[in-house]
Amino acid sequence: MVTVRSSRRSRPSRRGRRAASAALALLIDALVGDEPLQPHPVALFGNAMTVLERRLWDDRRGPGLAYTASGVGAALVAGSLLDRLPGGAAAAAYASVAGRGLWGAAGNVAAALETGDVEGARQLLPALVGRDPARLPPGEIARAAVESVAENTVDGIVAPVLFATLYGAAGVLAYRGINTLDSMVGYRDGRYGRFGWASARADDVANLVPSRLTALLVAAVRPQAAGGIWATVRRDAPAHPSPNAGIAEAAFAAALGVRLGGTNSYQGAVEERPLLGPVGGRSPVAADIAAAVRCSKQVTALLSALLVGSAVASVVAGRRRPRREADEMRRTK
Repeated sequence: MVTVRSSRRSRPSRRGRRAASAALALLIDALVGDEPLQPHPVALFGNAMTVLERRLWDDRRGPGLAYTASGVGAALVAGSLLDRLPGGAAAAAYASVAGRGLWGAAGNVAAALETGDVEGARQLLPALVGRDPARLPPGEIARAAVESVAENTVDGIVAPVLFATLYGAAGVLAYRGINTLDSMVGYRDGRYGRFGWASARADDVANLVPSRLTALLVAAVRPQAAGGIWATVRRDAPAHPSPNAGIAEAAFAAALGVRLGGTNSYQGAVEERPLLGPVGGRSPVAADIAAAVRCSKQVTALLSALLVGSAVASVVAGRRRPRREADEMRRTK
């Protein structure tokens, strides 16, 4: 009887299996990206929510709340079904992370700037950010790209992995649903200021922990700048309109030694963002986009190592537990 229980409990715990699935998702994404996922599940979800928006839209918070609840609920149901299938958690995590796509899009902008193709960089920038690129000079294009790499390291890497590890396929798909809805309707403009309120607030709550974990990981992969990173985050991030984007952007700014923030234009609406980064830091240039991508990749590598370590620790703990129980049984006989 003791032997049977040992065989069962020597397997990794549920949390360990989820950590291994998340690590596998990061590896597959880093190697092949999301090209095999065509059509991409997130795009299909977005198309469905666009149809639902046409039916539900009204300039009030109530219909927006119903819209958000419908999308997140559908994602939860899909994730719950995947959790019942072998490999379902890994598949959901893989569909939700977007590291390779982020690094590739940022790298394309950097390459265009480095060759002097400013107009080409402007045309590529919408793959990263929502601001108007038409009149941006090279320095502002570089700033936008660095800020996008920082923010999307949270949205596209750290947060999905965290939710996949803690809550499995249901958790990671619910997070991806929230984040996608925020990107679709979470704007402070005439159409979405009230309708998109629920999606924007849900995204703020969902990213509270992942954004701060990202800053911690940035400090860990840049130990020589860790003190400056924490000082910059504490000083500058609270002034940012987002409770989370400012955390990641301030951490990346300090790690790279640049100043982020300034004037942004979104579909004709101008926003003044606070300055983030070391006092006296320089403005970003094309090379800083590549540096930001390297930092994001290092954060991903460290996160992968932590996940693998967690999975291995779970297996070891599973093997030790039945031995301790067997010893206890012998002592009580």
